Amino acid sequence: MAQYKFEGDISNLNEHHVAFITKIISEQDIQVKKVTFHSVGEAGDNYVANVKRINIEGANRSMKMIVKIAPTNEVVRKSMHIEAAFNREQVMYIEVLPKLVSLQKAAGVPEEDRLRYATCYGSLDEAPNEVILLEDLSESDFVMLDKHTSLTDECVKSILKNFANLHSLSYALKKKEPDTYDHFKSTLRSLWPLIAETPEFVLNIEHIEGAVLSVLDDEIYKSVVRNKMLDMFKSMVKVTKGDAGKHGVIIQADAWTNNIMFKYVGDTLVQSIMIDYQLSYLQNPAMDVLYMIFNCTDHEMRSKNFYDWIDYYHLELDENLSNFGLKANLVYPRDQLDADLKRFAKPILVAQSDGQQKH
Repeated sequence: MAQYKFEGDISNLNEHHVAFITKIISEQDIQVKKVTFHSVGEAGDNYVANVKRINIEGANRSMKMIVKIAPTNEVVRKSMHIEAAFNREQVMYIEVLPKLVSLQKAAGVPEEDRLRYATCYGSLDEAPNEVILLEDLSESDFVMLDKHTSLTDECVKSILKNFANLHSLSYALKKKEPDTYDHFKSTLRSLWPLIAETPEFVLNIEHIEGAVLSVLDDEIYKSVVRNKMLDMFKSMVKVTKGDAGKHGVIIQADAWTNNIMFKYVGDTLVQSIMIDYQLSYLQNPAMDVLYMIFNCTDHEMRSKNFYDWIDYYHLELDENLSNFGLKANLVYPRDQLDADLKRFAKPILVAQSDGQQKH
C-alpha cells in the first residue's frame, strides 16, 4: 500500500485513521503528490465528529474528500453514543440510500429527479476509531449557509422537496420489498432514548445549563433557562419512543442549516443536499418537516409561509409517489399530515413555550 505524507491539520488522527485513509486514497486513480488536511466549520458546528477536508494533489488529477472522525474520548463517546451514531451513518450511506436510489433507477426516474447524497468512498467501523470518507460537495459548487440566519422561502422548499423524495421512497420500499423495509426498520431505531438516558449526557447538559445560568444576573431570565434543556430532550424522547406506525418513513432526523448544502447558479438556488444521517431512523414524516422549519427559520418567515410550505411538501410527496403507482391521498393523506404536525409540535415545543409564558 502506498504511504503518503499527511500535512496540515492532522490533529485527532491516530495510526488507525492514517492507515484507513491511506488505503482509500490508494484506491483512487491519482498519482499522489501531496495530501493536505484542513479543518471544516467553526466550533460548535459538529457535535459528534471531527470533520476535515482532505485535499489530494496528484500528477494526473486532484480531488477533495470530507473525512468524519469519531471522537475517542470515552466520556464523549458514552454521552453521545458515538459508536451507534457512526454505525447509523455508515448503514445509511452504504445500504439504505443506495437501495432507495436503486428503486428510482428501476422505475425510470430521471437522474436529475433522483435522491442526491454525497458519495461514500469508504467507512471504518472499528470502535473507537470510526471514520467515514465522503464526497466533498464543494467541488460541485455546493455551499453551506449561515446557521445564524433564517433560511429563505426557496431554501425551505428545496429541503422539503428532498424530504418528499426521501419519504416517498420509504413507502415505495415498503410496497416493493417489505422484507428489506422491515430490515431497515429494525436497524434504524431512534438513538434519542439511549442518549437522553445516559448519565454522562445528563451531566453534560446540566454543565451547559449551569454555564448559561452563571452569566445571567436577572432571576427572571434564569427562570426561563433553568431545566429547559433537559425538558427539551425529554420531550424529544417522548415523541421518538413510540412506534412510527403505518405512516412511518426513514427520516433524516437532524435537518438544520449546517447539515444541508445548497447550490446556486448566480442568485438562483438550483439544488440542496442533506449531508448528515447519524440520527436517521423510522418515524413519522412530520418530524422532519417540523424539525427543519423550527430550527432553520425565524418567526416572521414561518408566519408568512408555513401553510404554503406544508402544501408544497404534500404536493411533492404525491409527485414522487406517482413514480411507483402510489398516491399521497391514500398513502399519507393531507388531513393525516395536518394532524401529525399538531401532534408532534406540542411535545417538541413544550419547553420553549413554557419558557416564553414565564417570561
